[in-house]
Amino acid sequence: MEKESTVPSYNVQISHTDNKHLITPVEDSLITLEGVAAHLPYGSSSGSWGNSGKGFTEQSGTPIGADIKYYAESEGVFYHLKASFPRDKVKEFVQRAYAVDESESSNEPMKEFINIHNEPDYRKKYNAFSKSYYGMSDLIFGFAPKGMVVVWLGFGPTQIELGQYQAEKINNESEIKRLKEKYQKTYRVDANLFEQLAKENYLPDESPEKWIKYRKKYNWAPQISSENNNFKLFSINTDYYNGERDILLRPTVINPSVKEKAIPREINFFWETGKDEAFEGRIFINWEKANEEFENDEKNFKMNIKIAPDNNSLEVFLNTQPFKADSVRIYKSEKKFKESYK
Repeated sequence: MEKESTVPSYNVQISHTDNKHLITPVEDSLITLEGVAAHLPYGSSSGSWGNSGKGFTEQSGTPIGADIKYYAESEGVFYHLKASFPRDKVKEFVQRAYAVDESESSNEPMKEFINIHNEPDYRKKYNAFSKSYYGMSDLIFGFAPKGMVVVWLGFGPTQIELGQYQAEKINNESEIKRLKEKYQKTYRVDANLFEQLAKENYLPDESPEKWIKYRKKYNWAPQISSENNNFKLFSINTDYYNGERDILLRPTVINPSVKEKAIPREINFFWETGKDEAFEGRIFINWEKANEEFENDEKNFKMNIKIAPDNNSLEVFLNTQPFKADSVRIYKSEKKFKESYK
């Protein structure tokens, strides 16, 4: 939740690739620009890549680094993450609020994001009746095998990667002994159970390669169109394999600019062609298939989504080349927009 303060407040999440790669912090500290003490939530990682699915007591202070010692159960290894975040980048992002929905209290065109410093009263101006712009709401950690850690900043449903970091395996025997005892005491796990779980959950030859590949980016943009003369596109919500998410609204959504982005996992969009002709489309994409085709395409390209004039089907192209999605779905929609047909 955002607060009227120059010091940002946010929820901290610890996520993992999947349940078998669960990690548990033993000691942690978030380094903040203001020197305010901040920490990870109590307990182990959860959820999915980039989303723990859990809330926690809000932490405060501009996050510029992390010092975390954690136990990777599937490897039976303690790791030490000592990360410095890009300070200027973080300072810039904590001054942003990203658009997630049309504003009911302002008639100004929606921007991708606004600068809070330039518009300190943005909550009153845009969010009086519902939340249209979100300031920084979450700091998310993602833990993959072999010490790979990715950090994201969350702005409500919008999520942006801050960077990838590498935790080092702890090899000092006395430090391992100390951390093991602290882990057992903190989480009330006796020594015998600790060793039993270490054997049961051990996974040899695990690799972070898949999640490293997911971070690969291309220069592209979605472009949604229809030959129906009454076609109005209202929003595109995209969930990417690298854990990022974004939302495009009118007028930006009409002709999005090409940007460096990861491969989308799911693209969700809303359009209308008349009164009682409102639709929602969903496209699900396979990473391996998409990566092969993205690599073979031009440096800058559009993912062209062409909706049939009768709204019953759609086709996907990379520029002009047909692209086969894993699944395509179209639903009738009840969602209303400012420029909806009346």
